[in-house]
Amino acid sequence: MSIAAIIANPASGKDIRRLVAHGSIFDNQEKVRMVRRLIIGLERSGVTKILYMPDSYQIVPRALNSISPSIPIEPIEMPVKNNQTDTMVAAGIMETLGAKSLIILGGDGTSRVACKGTVAVPVLPLSTGTNNVFPYMAEATIAGLAAGLVACGKLPLSKCCFKSCMFDILIDDAVVDIALVDAAVYDDIFLASKAVWKMEKIPQLFLTRCSACSIGLSAVGGQISEILPEEPRAMALTLGSPASSTVTAAIAPGMFAEVPIKEIHEMTPGQFFPINVSPGIIAVDGEREVEIHRGSCAGIRLNTEGPRVINIERTMNAAREEGLFHQP
Repeated sequence: MSIAAIIANPASGKDIRRLVAHGSIFDNQEKVRMVRRLIIGLERSGVTKILYMPDSYQIVPRALNSISPSIPIEPIEMPVKNNQTDTMVAAGIMETLGAKSLIILGGDGTSRVACKGTVAVPVLPLSTGTNNVFPYMAEATIAGLAAGLVACGKLPLSKCCFKSCMFDILIDDAVVDIALVDAAVYDDIFLASKAVWKMEKIPQLFLTRCSACSIGLSAVGGQISEILPEEPRAMALTLGSPASSTVTAAIAPGMFAEVPIKEIHEMTPGQFFPINVSPGIIAVDGEREVEIHRGSCAGIRLNTEGPRVINIERTMNAAREEGLFHQP
């Protein structure tokens, strides 16, 4: 049996950056329409069963209102707490139930929490969040087709996926969290609204990937150099004065910042970079999550054993080369 899974986060795309910046709201009805197209694509690829995470808005059941797929589409059994642990728990259960691909609807934060549940199942993240560097902006129909081909094993993973790096967040030598895109040291003691946009409070910034066309904190590194998602290296920046250079970066939708750069270092796999703030906060993938208590020793380490990510374009090109949808 070829099983694909869907996690659709009903809370993504609605955080405080809609107020402090100029981001648009991604409503749940649009997620319903996306899931509907995902299901159609998954079914056409040959998937024989679809699992999904139950949620308070009932995104997948609403998607099924106007389509009649010929394959079973079932919620996994789990308590729904309406917080980020739902995503983490769901991803772990889906791996246990034999899912061979996992589609994630959300932003960087949703993808991160799903990967805390499993890095064994290939993921296809679709953007419905705020600062989206990890997920794709892609048509759901084709995304469903690509994820389905992976779930069915019709193409080798080496042709469809790449292994992504991630950061281990360490407190007193113990891994307490991960980050897929960025980890920012925040000179504050309050988690508050969690979102990060005040660059003057960030003395250290760590990036697993960056591009000149990124948005969010990775845009800072993107104006210095490019790090591709599949590259086993990262960037560590020390910010503030006295600065050796200044970067102008789009740190949120419609929001620019002039960021003073003191030092730039390349990070190699397994290398530990200490954090110089205590007490303080570590923001992971744009959200303040990890507290550094006074006297604790915190640090960041690059880990090359991150999630396996389905590349939509690479997968569909491989399907064309194999003639999977071309019958002479």
